[in-house]
Amino acid sequence: MLGSGATGSYNRAGFRRASTVLDRMLRLFALVAALYAFWILMSGFFTPFLLASGFGAALFVAWLAHRMEVVDREGHPFHLTWAAVTYWPWLVKEIFKSALDVSRIILDPKLPASPTVVRFKPRQKTVVGLVTHANSITLTPGTLSIEVGPEQFTVHALTAEGAAATAVSDMDRRVERFEGGA
Repeated sequence: MLGSGATGSYNRAGFRRASTVLDRMLRLFALVAALYAFWILMSGFFTPFLLASGFGAALFVAWLAHRMEVVDREGHPFHLTWAAVTYWPWLVKEIFKSALDVSRIILDPKLPASPTVVRFKPRQKTVVGLVTHANSITLTPGTLSIEVGPEQFTVHALTAEGAAATAVSDMDRRVERFEGGA
């Protein structure tokens, strides 16, 4: 029972460490709050019965998740919340900028597309970071993640300039900062 196992950390007396219990409780509370907020957002009705039903459903789902032991750092990455608040708006801005660039290329009578495949080593160290980076590339119009790994990303871009910008990108640095909370 000593040390760290799949079910958590224990002290010498065999009791869970307070920080682990507190961490799990905070994650559980955050999950209930997120599920309840989602319920209210999707419902749109604010009668006492429906509000109580939504809260009960959020508690039940959180309890099931707790019993399945999926309310952990990976399953509920609450620690990434503040990093996401700064990353997502930047990503949305990049998606719009890329959408405008792709629209210009498509609408140009000369069609100045020069499809290019580029390979580069990502800076991310965690699976969350790698997946976030790959999905961000794919979400950005004009680029597509073909192959993703800790040693190499293979990306298809609509233009050679886009490929070069992807290889040495602000996105790579921002996702590395984002995963810093991981």
